[in-house]
Amino acid sequence: MYRTSGAPPPAPPGPPLRSQPGHLQRDLDHNSTLLNISLDESTVRLTHPFEMAIYTGVIFFGEVQLIRWELRSEALAPNETRPGNATCPKDLGSVGCHSSHGICRASTTPYPDTSTNNNITGYACRCDDGYQGNPYLSDGYQDIDECALPDKCFGHCTNLPGKYLCECPKGTIGNPNFRDGCIKQHYLNTGLIIGLGVGSGAMLLFTVLGTTFVIRKIKIQRKKRVRQRFFIQNRGQLLQQLVCHRADIAEKMNVPLEELEKATNNFDKVREIRGGGHGTVYKGILSSLHVVAIKKSKIVIQREIDEFINEVAILSQMNHRNIVKLLGCCLETEVPLLVYEFVSNGTLHSHLHVENSISISWRDRFRIAVETARALAYLHSLASTPIIHRDVKSPNILLDDNLTVKLSDFGASRYVPTDQTGLDTTVQGTFGYLDPMYHRTGHLTEKSDVYSFGVLLIELLTRKKPVSYRSAQGHSLVHHFVTLLTEGNLDHMEGAREVVDISLLAAICVKLVSSDRPTMRQVEMTLESIYAAKDFVSSDDMTDDEEFEEAMN
Repeated sequence: MYRTSGAPPPAPPGPPLRSQPGHLQRDLDHNSTLLNISLDESTVRLTHPFEMAIYTGVIFFGEVQLIRWELRSEALAPNETRPGNATCPKDLGSVGCHSSHGICRASTTPYPDTSTNNNITGYACRCDDGYQGNPYLSDGYQDIDECALPDKCFGHCTNLPGKYLCECPKGTIGNPNFRDGCIKQHYLNTGLIIGLGVGSGAMLLFTVLGTTFVIRKIKIQRKKRVRQRFFIQNRGQLLQQLVCHRADIAEKMNVPLEELEKATNNFDKVREIRGGGHGTVYKGILSSLHVVAIKKSKIVIQREIDEFINEVAILSQMNHRNIVKLLGCCLETEVPLLVYEFVSNGTLHSHLHVENSISISWRDRFRIAVETARALAYLHSLASTPIIHRDVKSPNILLDDNLTVKLSDFGASRYVPTDQTGLDTTVQGTFGYLDPMYHRTGHLTEKSDVYSFGVLLIELLTRKKPVSYRSAQGHSLVHHFVTLLTEGNLDHMEGAREVVDISLLAAICVKLVSSDRPTMRQVEMTLESIYAAKDFVSSDDMTDDEEFEEAMN
């Protein structure tokens, strides 16, 4: 505290202020009245000895302003140095801001200057955030200990220069700036995790089940639409019309695609038995353990689809021991599928044409001819609607373990109305077996099957391939055989009378004019009579193969 006496000073500014901790001093002239001037953090107190007047200037926390005596108002006013300029200088020390944690703040509030009768502005020193004290002293600032203040941190508090760090205690998590903001970790783990887990699990399960259900339903609907499209494409409605009078047959015909895929191991090439003119045949085992033959149609054009459906319709009405039995079909695929009884011993063609050996005896060949004639006669004499096979040949005759005939491949077969003797159709069949008149005119009759059967008889007699055989003169098998028979070159085979009789029957069947040929019923009866007479040699005494070979050459 400093004391002096005298009247109040006129307005001229005195010497610069000098200060020390807790006090502020300014020299007064000899006329000055005695004043007590004291300074703390927020108050400047001046005491007049006579009037005992106290003038207090309230300063913002952490901020001390330069003040000057205002003569007329007898009050303290901010003396922000360099009146009239509100811009802080670069050198804060020139205006008294000596602390390293002080900043200069420009004042935006004007105050009157009695010396000029003008309003002026200035600037003042203030503390950085997190500090308090006197900015006009070198070490006038002290760090504020926020951790000691109430309601600042409700967790673990660490005081730092000008700031503080507030964290939740170890083992807790949350916001430490709020009361009860930190929660114990194990509560979070058990409660929150269980809650989130149960909720998320239930939602995930619901989503997966819902998605799976929707996808499965879409696939089922799509599969139904695709199968329905294939069913219509494969003439399913036509098939129903053909067998509508036998509803039980129509029901039994339907075989699921999955069953056939499983039976053939997805149509593995290893399961392939043979490739026919109208499709590939696979061996399969159904879930009932029945061994079956599954025919996969070779669809190229719409006509072949119609032929496939035609085969289904025909075989569904067949019931003959020498005709392959149709067990079912699948029309719900792009390529139609047929399911037959499995015939285990291959085709007649594979038995006849074995190099350097005779795998089938003459007696068996004769019986095969009889059984094939029975099957064809049965087709031609059906009471409802006669059927022409149209592709009689050795590859289409299957043999079981007892060499019993199973006539197959009805893809080219045709119904013949009872009031007609034939049909005008697109020529179809296998060259070498094909009726020349049918090939020339396109008119299909039962006699076309008779011609093909006559070629088959010649094949059974000679074991020569009708499709590829050519004589030394370039003639076909039929032409060469008939020529030899006409010239009497087979008359010397007196030891096998039935061979000559069958040769003559074969020659009649292959006459060029269809009206000169016998019917299949007549052919069947002739063969039956020869076979019943048992006037043929046994396989042990048979030498006709060598004789035919010599004659044909």
